[in-house]
Amino acid sequence: MNALLRIPYALAGAVAQGLTYIVPDGESKLQRGLAARRGILRRYRQWSATARDLSRPLVWFHATSVGEGLQALPVIQLLRSRRPDVQIAYTHYSPSAERFARSTGADFIDYLPFDSFGVADAAISALRPTVLIFSKLDVWPALTETAASRDVRIGVISATLAQSSARRGVLARHALGDAYRALDRVGAISDDDAERLREQGVRADRISVTGDTRYDQVWARAIAPASSLVQSLRSPAPTLVAGSTWPADETELLPAWIELRKRIPRARLIIATHEVSAAHVAGVADWARSNDLKLSRISHSSAHASDVVLVDRYGVLGDLYALADVAYVGGGFHTAGLHSVLEPAAFGAPVLFGPRHGKSREASALLESGGAYVVYDRKELARRLEELLGSAEARDAAGAAARAMVEDGLGAAERSFQLVRALIGSSAS
Repeated sequence: MNALLRIPYALAGAVAQGLTYIVPDGESKLQRGLAARRGILRRYRQWSATARDLSRPLVWFHATSVGEGLQALPVIQLLRSRRPDVQIAYTHYSPSAERFARSTGADFIDYLPFDSFGVADAAISALRPTVLIFSKLDVWPALTETAASRDVRIGVISATLAQSSARRGVLARHALGDAYRALDRVGAISDDDAERLREQGVRADRISVTGDTRYDQVWARAIAPASSLVQSLRSPAPTLVAGSTWPADETELLPAWIELRKRIPRARLIIATHEVSAAHVAGVADWARSNDLKLSRISHSSAHASDVVLVDRYGVLGDLYALADVAYVGGGFHTAGLHSVLEPAAFGAPVLFGPRHGKSREASALLESGGAYVVYDRKELARRLEELLGSAEARDAAGAAARAMVEDGLGAAERSFQLVRALIGSSAS
């Protein structure tokens, strides 16, 4: 890190750590994230003292949130199955990733401490990793530089850097330049990502294009046997699965659905709102009631026969896309941006989404393949739904194109595993 930035960076880390002691407990993401970092180094040292086997390599994966974790997961699974001798640590930054982190099966799971050189040194001294792997690009300068100085091999998988990323700014370049230069192996998603990473300081001989492991992750889910929940919800009714919808999506989707039902009365809607707060879920239930639609919560025994199935819990949407004749992915009418379109595409469902999709390379690829359509308002959404739910030929053609796009992206998990394996093999330990 640039010497002039070390003092303000250290101050920011100290302030963040200080907040863990003065901000009261609560349910907000900020409060949960601060509370979770109280005593964090003690937990690292405790696990090391009781469970770290220094005769075995340890690969430390860091993924800031669930999306990045999903990119790391196929590689973790390959590493676990092919290298049972390796211990695995998994850290995350966001409170939203707590439940997902537990599903990785890692030997050690915790938050990443706030980034400072002293704390990074303490964390590395506790875990004594052989390899440190960042998923996507949550590269932290103090942790990276400290790991490199301790002869830890460092890699990035599914690495991406958007043209508009703030990491490409002058200040960020000075803060991150040494960290980028310290990376031993980087597997970029695309040629464009690789070039931008080289511009940031990653050495050209240490970067290769390995692809995006999310394709492998969603494909594995799509070809796995259907869950008991999915089996219980099967129905011959033409089905739209609307996933991760925000109120801005529902403003267009729900009136469009009423119009569609005038033409296809049997059509069924399965809707998983982005947030399952009582107010948001109640709003959908009130809409169904006011339009004489039979609504059931997902766990109700009669849900398979309802006009609207309301998904009122997290963690099941990826499986529910198996029920979709057509999928609507939320976020395209919301400032936060589009959610993942790969999950429904892997199941062979044509995908619809709103106009704010420019930051999603997968959405662009789906549009180019003919597996997806942009809808700009409720009128167009109703027309597309009628076209696809009313015509098996149109639906099957678009769905096959969507599935083929995902299939074409497979292989990144294997290439990323080989990157990690090479780092383990080249470690001095």
